[in-house]
Amino acid sequence: MGFNLTPMVRNLLLLTIAIFILQSLDLPFMRYMQLYPVTSDYFMPHQFVTYMFLHDTNGWGHIFGNMFGLLIFGPLLERFWGPKRFLFFYFFTGIGAGVLHSGVTYYETSQLRNATEAYIEAPTPTKFVSFISKYASNSYNSLYNFLNDFEENPTSSEYLDYSKRVVAEVFNGRANIPTVGASGAIFGILMAFGLLFPNTEIFLYFLFPIKAKYIVAFYGLYELYAGFGRTPGDSVAHFAHIGGMFFAYILIRYWGSQRNKFY
Repeated sequence: MGFNLTPMVRNLLLLTIAIFILQSLDLPFMRYMQLYPVTSDYFMPHQFVTYMFLHDTNGWGHIFGNMFGLLIFGPLLERFWGPKRFLFFYFFTGIGAGVLHSGVTYYETSQLRNATEAYIEAPTPTKFVSFISKYASNSYNSLYNFLNDFEENPTSSEYLDYSKRVVAEVFNGRANIPTVGASGAIFGILMAFGLLFPNTEIFLYFLFPIKAKYIVAFYGLYELYAGFGRTPGDSVAHFAHIGGMFFAYILIRYWGSQRNKFY
């Protein structure tokens, strides 16, 4: 499937790349553009918009994947809707993705807070192992020696205090993890493409032709599976992807019912 770059897609590409370059300079104000959990002291409402233009600076993979998706699927949608409606769609799905992700994060953080408070109130080696296994399993190996010592000295104030600090650090770390990226909006664009042009063939890996509706179905099911089955250490915001697709579906169905109204 070929493409011709359209004005709004070009502007979004240039803006996102420019911000990515600014991120690489490690400017202090950039941290306030990330989307923090609503329970975090760093959260501000404008982050539901600004987080869409930031990406992981540890490599080019994150921004490349998102901008490639925008470049492939965006132009046809912009020509179909026009630049104003396309831009509205981009922000609507990106913000919607952030809202759903934040809702899920709020629930998870509340569960973690309850578990943290319960442990600190009545710490034991068995409860510590259970907490780490559920909420920080990627740290299990580094804590292996401590776990053995704690089990051998379950009443030691030194081990009890240390275990409480570890549990508190897990909570504080999880409660302040920010989210960045245009993935929610890109998954919204993918959903729109599949709904509006379901039988258009996309060459997967530039080799295998697959209809758009099957690509959308696959990604939707995968994100649901990965979101609900997420393991500790998985840093992908699967529910942001799901949110982008969900809000895209809602908006396109609404527009479809209002065919006599235009922007």
